[in-house]
Amino acid sequence: MPPHRNAYRPTVMGTRGAVASAHPLASMAGIQMLLAGGNAVDAAVAVASTLNVVEPFMSGIGGIGLMLISRGRERHVLDFIGLVPRAADPATCTEDELAGGPKACATPGNLGGWLAALERFGSMDRARVLAPAIGLAEGGAPLTFKNVDFFEAARATLGRSQEAQRLYWGNGGPRAGAVVTYKELAGTLRQVVEGGSEVFYRGPIAKAIARAVREAGGWLGEEDLAAFKPEWREPATIAYRGHDVYSVPPPFSAFQMLETLNVLEGYDVRAWGHNSVDYLHHLIEAVKLASADRLAYAYRPDPPLRGLLSKTYAASQRARIDPVRAGVSEGERWSPVRLPGQIAEGHPADFQNEHTTHFACADASGTVVTVTQTLGVPFGSGFAVPGTGLVLNNILKWMDRDRESPNVLRAGRKAGTMMSPTQVFRDGQFLVSIGTPGSYGILQTTPQMLVNVLEFGMNIQEAIEAPRVRVYRDRLVDAEARIAGETRVALAGRGHQVNVIDEWSWIVGGGQGIVRDRESGALMAGADPRRDGYALAI
Repeated sequence: MPPHRNAYRPTVMGTRGAVASAHPLASMAGIQMLLAGGNAVDAAVAVASTLNVVEPFMSGIGGIGLMLISRGRERHVLDFIGLVPRAADPATCTEDELAGGPKACATPGNLGGWLAALERFGSMDRARVLAPAIGLAEGGAPLTFKNVDFFEAARATLGRSQEAQRLYWGNGGPRAGAVVTYKELAGTLRQVVEGGSEVFYRGPIAKAIARAVREAGGWLGEEDLAAFKPEWREPATIAYRGHDVYSVPPPFSAFQMLETLNVLEGYDVRAWGHNSVDYLHHLIEAVKLASADRLAYAYRPDPPLRGLLSKTYAASQRARIDPVRAGVSEGERWSPVRLPGQIAEGHPADFQNEHTTHFACADASGTVVTVTQTLGVPFGSGFAVPGTGLVLNNILKWMDRDRESPNVLRAGRKAGTMMSPTQVFRDGQFLVSIGTPGSYGILQTTPQMLVNVLEFGMNIQEAIEAPRVRVYRDRLVDAEARIAGETRVALAGRGHQVNVIDEWSWIVGGGQGIVRDRESGALMAGADPRRDGYALAI
């Protein structure tokens, strides 16, 4: 048995604040802000910028993100997803060019998002919250064993530009325990301290980014950077067994996760038991139905959100699930080739008139910040901008060149994203913050972690560590090897094609979360050992 109930790590607890992120030094940066009297927003910006240094393959200034901020009864979504560059044209690129290189990047949004949150809800200045990142970039941070795994796996991506190879593969290559510095990145952050977002989006950094991209044959220009503006939005929300679940609205795809929860709410999930064959079968089938709706509706200009999140619609979707036989899924991504018997999208418009790297920070005053941000894949486009320490995202990889696709690449369009930072409340009081990286898998991992807390009574660390599944095209399912062998055999008996992956696999995400004890108000944080996740509290 694991040493901490059903977890290998303890749940970290405190009363003044908590931070859970993908790296201990990033979590420490957030804690430093809280100890200095800052709030959860100050902590979140410190964490976000520090991750650029200690987890450069997953997030950074060159990426995009979404933030969910709660303050008392206020709920705010901050969207800092950059647009497709104005010069982009699907007819003048290949699939490989969208996968990486100078044509793969959307307009970077992370820096603008961090500073917008800080300006509206933070209590500290730019110099204070960016100091940990600058200090580590200049003074050095040791590479972890997991860092090295990601560096090695991204060798081909980093090979797309000489500057990226110099930044991340110099001095003989990465080695666990080696201390690495990013002097140019520190210089970029110092410029931001002095000049704010203006220097990045309309000043010398913008000029350097646009010049490097255009000279390499890419699309991103000064006009794209100058036009970027973070947007404040209202969250998408559902009720789930007396809880209020909040996440990000369209054009983002969190409604798939919320629809999955709505479908599961109609079953006695607790009676089935955690990761039993009945639970996993119905979870998998609910994911397939909600995924079909995402592919059909997420990229429309006016998705029928009220219908998609309607309880009556969830009941109609539930009725489509065969309790003993796996359905045929289109998969995570749109395909022009339809499979025989493929699950079609539902008809949420019929229900419109009824009344969707990750880290989290919470403070003693009740402010909670839940953030997911990304470069797309490890090291994004692999295209680094000389003199800046920045590697750009490859968000355009997740769009399609086929003009029949609802997610076709189009200039000026906002790329869809699966990022789903989520918060749960009970009687208006904060209860859970949860989220994960993982591309399309985000929309499957997030509801599994939530159900672990809300249905199976797990603490946050147990909920994050528990083995997970991921659903793909046709009847294919990845299952972590810790799921019982007899359960996997029983799933196969219902028609699922079960592929066993590692016991602790990054394929099913890297969750981070915070739970508030309803009686005492204590904050309890958990982090995923599948990556370098680490939680701290004070």
